[in-house]
Amino acid sequence: MRLIQNFINGEYLDAAGGRRFDKRSPLDNKVIASISEAGAPEVDAAVRAARAALKDEWGALTTDQRVELLYGVANEITRRFEDFVEAEMADTGQPSHVMRHVFIPRGAANFKVFADVIKNVASESFQMATPDGRGALNYAVRMPKGVIGVVCPWNAPFMLMTWKVGPAMACGNTVVVKPSEESPQTAALLGEVMNTVGIPKGVYNVVHGFGPDSAGEFVTRHPGVDAITFTGETRTGTAIMKAAAEGMRDVSFELGGKNAGIVFADCDFDAAIEGIYRSAFLNTGQVCLGTERVYVERPIFERFVQALKAKAEAVRYGRPENPDANFGPLISQEHREKVLSYYRKAVEEGATVVTGGGVPDMPADLADGAWVQPTIWTGLADDASPVREEIFGPCCHIRPFDSEDEVVNLANDNIYGLSTTIWTNNLARGHRVAARVEVGITWVNSWFLRDLRTPFGGSKQSGIGREGGVHSLEFYTETRNICVKL
Repeated sequence: MRLIQNFINGEYLDAAGGRRFDKRSPLDNKVIASISEAGAPEVDAAVRAARAALKDEWGALTTDQRVELLYGVANEITRRFEDFVEAEMADTGQPSHVMRHVFIPRGAANFKVFADVIKNVASESFQMATPDGRGALNYAVRMPKGVIGVVCPWNAPFMLMTWKVGPAMACGNTVVVKPSEESPQTAALLGEVMNTVGIPKGVYNVVHGFGPDSAGEFVTRHPGVDAITFTGETRTGTAIMKAAAEGMRDVSFELGGKNAGIVFADCDFDAAIEGIYRSAFLNTGQVCLGTERVYVERPIFERFVQALKAKAEAVRYGRPENPDANFGPLISQEHREKVLSYYRKAVEEGATVVTGGGVPDMPADLADGAWVQPTIWTGLADDASPVREEIFGPCCHIRPFDSEDEVVNLANDNIYGLSTTIWTNNLARGHRVAARVEVGITWVNSWFLRDLRTPFGGSKQSGIGREGGVHSLEFYTETRNICVKL
């Protein structure tokens, strides 16, 4: 059984008093690792190390020197690719192909992309008139914000953690990372990469634990943390925002979603089926950008429901290393109970269960895992809780619509505003509907297609701020003006 320790000031350390908690496999509920739980002293040590590195070695490097080191981090992740794949599969139970083709490559790319962004970003300058006629020159410089608290989710842990750590470090900040207690291994493993490449001690720190009265709260309340970035559920984001109010510290949040998929009758039917299938069921539905509300134009509604049903019933459960498996478990027994509670609510509130709705029959060695069936409903009212509330599982409700105005109103009738996917072969309609939907990102005839230079984030209760390309720099730097009298 693995021991996963905190990574503080370039060293792996146990917590005072030997506090630990178990990490269980979502595949079979067996304990696979013992995790050292950081208390307030460990978090304080991590923050102090980060502050020291900010002023000393890391702060003394030029942008070009930081860029070279971050390229080294990306290359070392690639060299140790199999180690990261194994660690992520162990924590999440998700199929190997998802790790190999999406999550781990993106984790490495996050360091290269933001190294390039900071190296090539332009700064503004203005010449101004002065009364003596000689003028003055104003120019802006970007400075690191300081020590960044990075609080991470469990659904794509390595990709989403590096999505924050990459730009934070590229901008000259230091970080204290609190990974989810459900997926601690890749964040810890990244410490080995940092040491191998020669990242100065204290630049990258990891503290393990939970939220309230544990590492999460200690990080977000620590006065030595200058800003906090978080991906996760809206309720937790609210608690972090209250903590960040002490000291007027900045926050960047990517929060919950109840995303709509809009399918018009003139779509490429097969492409729409494949796209909605992926957006509803990839990563066992544990994707912030996933589709849990599907609106299908009435002429193709019945055909669409039956086609998606066939796709959902063809999933192949299994261990992640099995190349034939394409559907994994949920992250934990606790999360499975949440998802199953919505499966029950859907029936109680009048849903027709098209497929799924329960737990699959699994072989004996996997019977105790956090498995659920991919599930499709129809017939729910628009105010039913499974239609209104984020479930974060492999499920969707499909409802017919008759007009463009109707479906835009339906899509916007929610407290969340993270993403939408629209399927139509009418290009004018695609542009028109995309402009009217109140979300941070809209895909037309695609899903999960990401250019890392573009702005990413949510509207309404789906988040605060934007990440990606130069947009990340707005959070991870402070822009200062220098005025020189000529």
